Amino acid sequence: MPAMKDSYIVKIAVEMTDQVAQLIEFNQKQPLSGIIQELCNGWNLSDPEQYALQFNENNNKNYITEKNRNEIKNGSILRLQFSPSKTAQDILQKLQNGTPEEKSRAVEKEIPIGSLVEHLQATPVVQQNAVALINALFLKADMVKRRSLAATLGSKQFRMCIQHNILQTGAAEGAEMAHQLYVLQTLMLSLLEQRMSTKMDPQDQDGHDKIKELRRIAFDSESAGGTRLPTGSTRDYKKLGFKNDINPALDFTETPPGLLALDCMIYFARNHPESYIKLVLENSCRADEHECPFGRASVELVKILCELLKIGESPSEQGASFQPLFFTHDHPFEECYCICILLLNKTWKEMRATSEDFCKVASVVREQIVRALADTPLSLDQLKARLQTLTYSEITQLWQLERTSREEWESHARPIVELREQITPEIVSLIKQQRLAFLVEGTRFTKYSTRGQRIKDKFWFMRLSINHKVLHYGDCDEKSTPSAEELPSKLAVSDIRALLTGKDCPHMKGRKACHQLAFSLALEVVDLQSLDCVAPDELTYAYWTDGINALLGNRMHSREFDKDLDTLLSMEIKLRLLDAEGITIPQEPPVVPPEPANYQFCYDLK
Repeated sequence: MPAMKDSYIVKIAVEMTDQVAQLIEFNQKQPLSGIIQELCNGWNLSDPEQYALQFNENNNKNYITEKNRNEIKNGSILRLQFSPSKTAQDILQKLQNGTPEEKSRAVEKEIPIGSLVEHLQATPVVQQNAVALINALFLKADMVKRRSLAATLGSKQFRMCIQHNILQTGAAEGAEMAHQLYVLQTLMLSLLEQRMSTKMDPQDQDGHDKIKELRRIAFDSESAGGTRLPTGSTRDYKKLGFKNDINPALDFTETPPGLLALDCMIYFARNHPESYIKLVLENSCRADEHECPFGRASVELVKILCELLKIGESPSEQGASFQPLFFTHDHPFEECYCICILLLNKTWKEMRATSEDFCKVASVVREQIVRALADTPLSLDQLKARLQTLTYSEITQLWQLERTSREEWESHARPIVELREQITPEIVSLIKQQRLAFLVEGTRFTKYSTRGQRIKDKFWFMRLSINHKVLHYGDCDEKSTPSAEELPSKLAVSDIRALLTGKDCPHMKGRKACHQLAFSLALEVVDLQSLDCVAPDELTYAYWTDGINALLGNRMHSREFDKDLDTLLSMEIKLRLLDAEGITIPQEPPVVPPEPANYQFCYDLK
């Protein structure tokens, strides 16, 4: 029996900071709370429920629980510490109400970042909480410590852990994990904000050295394979595509992208020198108006990437969209730039662009990047491959297809049809006003003989009165624009019987070839049966025939009228639907709910 009793007893030492160690007999059958009570009594400590025992070995600092207490052996040295719940409460209190220094110490002392990396290999719940805690540490840290954290998080060990244990296992598909990875990506990219928001200082020696290095790498005879071009700093900087070739530093005064653009350019030149040299020299051999300006293009491209990746914006509570490729490289943003600057040069060539097309090329490249990132490529290689398929021709076809599909769908939706019918009279009235205003301005017509032959250097002018009741006309020279008072002949609009066009015109009858721009005003007056005209161009013909029909109360039916009506209707509908942007318009309106049983909605407060 004594031997059985001794098997439950182990002799150990228990330490505590600023206290003399206690040597006790640890009874495995005695509840832990009782043992902790006795230890607290020995040290005159109150609130024993706030304490817990902890292993005190180099490779084992675990708290002792009812499950692992059997690991305590004779001669073990334990430690009495605050319990996990008490420690967590203290940390939370400091994080919520403590000074910045106290918050930082509570980030660093109790939760070393290295230990969290190990938890990324645990169960999904633990992984999710580990990433959430990393994000919390990142948010609470100052900029210096953020960069230190980022160095750890950007290490190959951490990135491989994220890829193998979260991205490749499907753990990132959960909504909460996706949100935490989105937050982590946002916080990591936020480290670029300082450079993005910093203008280049004229005294910035590092910046000037980088600009000189860009020139040296591109045009050094040895690195360029002996194809050295006629040199000179201004000429070289112009070939590098800087807007300010005399002082390239001025190209980096716009924020964003500030100095981040220069950082990306020098990264490209240092890490991908062959691609960099090929791009610069290729454009150096083109005509000036067709060369893709590397410097200007880089500034615009980095600006686009900053906008798309929302650099500088705080993570939102609902955000869950992240790019796995940003966990595959220690400089993912710079690598994305390197891929996209080559894309921009390729698109520039496909569009056969000149310097005047710069903004158009930038918009196409932006669309290419947006569509490639929408596919969530898993790696930089996948991003590059996707961008190669999104050529300029492909983008224009996609734009046209999407626009046609959307407009076709919307045009058949009953609410849109009803809206179109409702606003058509307003648009027709607007077109009518424009046509009549054109007639008031007047037109110079060429004179034709009774045989339909054009009379050289003979012209006449016709214009509508401001009150739209009288047409004034008369001879004029090639350059004059006579006023209504200067035109001797008058014709009341009420005397116009009909509008004749084409072969129905009196001055076109008998001619083998009918003039397509001819029109005549058939009149009620006896002494003048018609006023015959030949418009100088198709647009003038359309405006005059529409205007005369409007004066006669007839429908305008020229091709220009149909074109203007469709364009203005489309624009007006889009303007009225701006508040519904992004909302799918149903083919049929929603069902109106039934009427209430009564309309007694008044509530008596008495």
